[in-house]
Amino acid sequence: MARRRFFVDEVRKGEAEITGDDAHHLTRVLRVEAGQKFEISNGARVWLASVEEARKSLVRFALIEELPAGPELPPVTLYLALIKFDRFEWAVEKATELGVARIVPVDAERSDHGLFHGSQKRAERWRRIAREASEQSRRLRAPEVADAVKFRDAVRTESTHRIWLDEQAGAKPLASAFRFQDQDTCALLVGPEGGWVDSERQDLSAAGWTGASLGPLLLRAETAVCAALAVAGQMWMAARAL
Repeated sequence: MARRRFFVDEVRKGEAEITGDDAHHLTRVLRVEAGQKFEISNGARVWLASVEEARKSLVRFALIEELPAGPELPPVTLYLALIKFDRFEWAVEKATELGVARIVPVDAERSDHGLFHGSQKRAERWRRIAREASEQSRRLRAPEVADAVKFRDAVRTESTHRIWLDEQAGAKPLASAFRFQDQDTCALLVGPEGGWVDSERQDLSAAGWTGASLGPLLLRAETAVCAALAVAGQMWMAARAL
């Protein structure tokens, strides 16, 4: 069974600490105790470490040995239109598990009224979800979860491949929409329930984005996130294997 991995802010003199609410979660929920061994990451390197002290407000680790950092993840930014927050949280968790590098909430025309302003109070919760999902999936670091942006600002992003998912007939299959090469980056834009309005499609086309499809069936936004990131990840891996 794979060891659990935890993130720490820094490693100094062969030791690392987790404090506050995170320490409380480790000791009271996960039942971490002195003498147990876990993996810890500071976002750049990974170590095997032993718990030297475990109490409500502090968990202290002593490093044992450095471990391989693990596989490099695809440089994909997910631009996800704001949807109901319980489903948005689910999408953040699964996108993290699928290796996304960055998540940007987007206020689209058909995003429910009030979600953009409400997202300001949810941003830290989403970052915590991404961090916990990163530990569970044994990533080197958690993805960045940015503050929500307006649709017009999302359209202006710079990336090698900029692809929006569109349910309209005639959109090319996602797998054929890009071919990764070294140093390529990818931005994937997933719309809200109800899809895009014509003016948004026009803005995306004018800005050089490519519309792509995940198939003939209409998917929920969070389902589309999983399908799109799985395709992007496979395409990236295939390109690096050449």
